[in-house]
Amino acid sequence: MSPTPLLEARGVTMRFGGLTAVDRVDLTVAEGEIVGLIGPNGAGKTTFFNCLTGLYVPTDGAVLFAGTALPPRPAKVTRAGVARTFQNIRLFANMSALENVIVGRHTRTRAGLLAALGRGPRYRREERESRERARELLDFVGLADRERQLARNLSYGGQRRLEIARALASEPRLLLLDEPTAGMNPQETRETEELVHAVRARGVAVLVIEHDMRFIMNLCDRVAVLVQGAKLVEGAPGDVQTDERVVEAYLGAPDDEETPV
Repeated sequence: MSPTPLLEARGVTMRFGGLTAVDRVDLTVAEGEIVGLIGPNGAGKTTFFNCLTGLYVPTDGAVLFAGTALPPRPAKVTRAGVARTFQNIRLFANMSALENVIVGRHTRTRAGLLAALGRGPRYRREERESRERARELLDFVGLADRERQLARNLSYGGQRRLEIARALASEPRLLLLDEPTAGMNPQETRETEELVHAVRARGVAVLVIEHDMRFIMNLCDRVAVLVQGAKLVEGAPGDVQTDERVVEAYLGAPDDEETPV
């Protein structure tokens, strides 16, 4: 009997009025696995992510995490062990790198409002632990010397890394990355690939959306392809890359015959 997947999407469907953005998508992610999700623009990839993380409530289907249905509320999804980054960077621009990561710890702290107002022992202990953890994560993503720098003053690649550090601050078992190399140069892309492998080495599974085919094929254990909201094919990176259906989805079908005049 196969083990229960860490993440299991069953027939996830998302409709907006008459538009079906995600159409009965099944997908699993196992412990320690890196899975890629690719497809042309408008294929429904980010909408599918939003269904997984509680930003959208699927019209049909179910999302399970470690065998239990995920509640359709982002904070509860994060608390359950799922963290994400966004296609468009969402940092607190006028807060320091360290403060941004500390914010990511909020689902793992226990001190209530009264403890915070009174700055009691529990609050001070959690604040100290959050700072220590945030510094460790900044070091992990290569930003240890940038902890006091405002997020808006970091390089583009640095901001992407900071967003990953903030997501990891919630201590997830699964990390969802939405186009983590968008806008990066080749060196930054290679560094991101190394970072994602390092995240997996810490015991965190990864589900990643990406348009850079070389990046995704080098990175992932499995790749699924969405086209017009539906899953077209899923398999090993090499098999997916050479699948005629995938080539056609990206490049269009070749003309086998001349169009009659």
